[in-house]
Formats: sequence, structure tokens, C-alpha cells
Amino acid sequence: MFSGYIDGLIVILAINVIMAYSAALPLVAGQLNLGTAGFMAVGAYMAAFLSNEYGLPIGVAILVGSLASGLIALIIGIPVLRTSGIYLALATFALGQILVAVFLNLEIVGAAQGYPVYGYIEMPTIALTTIGLLILLFVLSQTRFWLYLTAIKNDPTVCDLFGIEVRNVQLAAFVLGGMLAAVAGGLQAHYLSYVEAQSFGALISIYTVLFVILGGTQTVLGPLVGAAFFTFLPEVFRSGEEWRYAIFAAFIIGFMVLRPQGMINANMMRRLKAPFGGKASA
Repeated sequence: MFSGYIDGLIVILAINVIMAYSAALPLVAGQLNLGTAGFMAVGAYMAAFLSNEYGLPIGVAILVGSLASGLIALIIGIPVLRTSGIYLALATFALGQILVAVFLNLEIVGAAQGYPVYGYIEMPTIALTTIGLLILLFVLSQTRFWLYLTAIKNDPTVCDLFGIEVRNVQLAAFVLGGMLAAVAGGLQAHYLSYVEAQSFGALISIYTVLFVILGGTQTVLGPLVGAAFFTFLPEVFRSGEEWRYAIFAAFIIGFMVLRPQGMINANMMRRLKAPFGGKASA
């Protein structure tokens, strides 16, 4: 039996991993999505409301919340994804803040006072759910869809010339990212037994992107490694008390200067596969 501290740390890791992949899917396609916190809020509030008011099983409530978040991402993504670069980042950032502001003023879910959640899920359920999602994502990484994402990031014009529906593929990545963020929100709400709009601030979206950038976008393992790094390293520096976050930030800056491609890149993965029959790069 794990201690409460270990249980909490595993839950934080699981939520961070899911959020990392919610940002990674659009980022692999060259889209900087800074609205993941908003989709996380949609999933948290929707799942909590359905399980509280209608007695839906928690798993079903989280699934419905994820589908609702995906629908919002689809509707809003069609006009938003017409932009690119810094304009896309600002548009998604504003979208995330609007979604959070809606729940902050929505009386039916407690508005600024927050919303208690009666259903509860334990750490093993969250951990198993995260592992299941990881398996699905690793399977997805072996499909043509993931290849399209990476190709679009490298050169969308050439992809368009080869008949790839660039905007549709990017929209699909955006929607899947929104659905994953909602799952993370629903899991967190039913673990903490409370939802508060203020907890879905802009920093969550920024940290989520940092998970991916630090881990690397060249391989499917990158976001997982980046999320684990961000989760555990502050705990390593815990003895530094109030200085630990400053030390952590300095470490990240130094690391990104020395290794801007992230912790895991394609060449590293090819070298790791070589002893097992894979082909190492030249």
C-alpha cells in the first residue's frame, strides 16, 4: 500500500502525462495550443456535474465530458486554425481563458465558490487509465495519421501538393488534444472531490507546452519523459525549500540552452533500437 504522498505524486504524474500529450498532438503538427487549461476545465466541470446531478458512473461522465470538449474544440477550431504562428497561440490562449471564465461565472456549478464532487476515484484507477491512454497513443504513433502530423509540421505546402488535407489533419489533432485535456480534468476532479475555476489558470497551459518542448516532439516518448521530469525534479529539490523552484527554473534554462531539441530525439531512439534489430542513423 502506497503512502498518501506517493499516491498524490503518482496522480500528479498521471495528470501531467495526459496533459502533455493533449498539447503534443497539435504541437507535432506545428500548432502551439495555449488553451489546454480551458479544455481541462470543460472536462472537469462536465464530468463532475453529470456524476453529481444525474448519477452517471464516473467513467461514463468523464467520457461524455471528453466528447463535449472535443465538440467545442471542433466548432471553435475551424475558424481558429485558419491562423498560424503567434496569432494561433494568442487565439488559443484567449479561448482557454474564455472557457475558464464561463465556469467562473456559472452559478449552476458554484461559480467562483467552486463545485464539490461527490464521486471519488482512487490512484490505481487514474494510473491504469493513463497507461491505457498511453498504449492508444503509442498505437496511434505507428499510423499514417502521425506521419501526416510530422510531415505537416516540416512542410505543409508540400503536404498539400501531395494531396494531404492539411487543415483537416490539424483540426483532428486539435480536437484529440482537447479531448485528452478533458479526460485529465475529469480524473483530477474526481480525485480531489472539488472543482474550482481558478485552478485552471494560464500557467497550466504554459507548463503543459513546456512538458512537450523539454521532452522533445520528435518521438512519441518525448512528452512522457518531459512530464515525468517536470513532476519529479521539483521533489528532488524539495530540500531547497523556497529556493527549489528558482533552482528548478535555472536547471531548465541551462538544459534547453545545451539541448534545444529536447531530452528525447529521433536519433537517440534509432540508436536505442539498433541493438534490437532496428537501423541506426548515419
